Amino acid sequence: MLASTTSKGSPESGKRNTARFNFRTTEHIKETIERAAAMTGQDMSAFAIDAVYQRAVATIQAHEVTHLKPEDHHAFFDALETPPAPTDKLRTAFAQHDQKVVKR
Repeated sequence: MLASTTSKGSPESGKRNTARFNFRTTEHIKETIERAAAMTGQDMSAFAIDAVYQRAVATIQAHEVTHLKPEDHHAFFDALETPPAPTDKLRTAFAQHDQKVVKR
């Protein structure tokens, strides 16, 4: 079976499905998925793969992307462009790091 094509354009489209998922669910959930799949013209497996893949991509993106308010955005980039002078504690930490970490 060829991989399903997601509406987001999965990079897996056109590749053969070789990995397998097995899970159990309630009859109600199965019937709901079958009904929704039929409405989209997909078989149940293609519909489920598409839905799960889209949810996985959205979940990963939500955890990897940081959204800042404009004022926080400005403060962040100001700190990058003009960082404060190192404190004594930071200088001590760097010195300890240099003593403890082996350089290659």
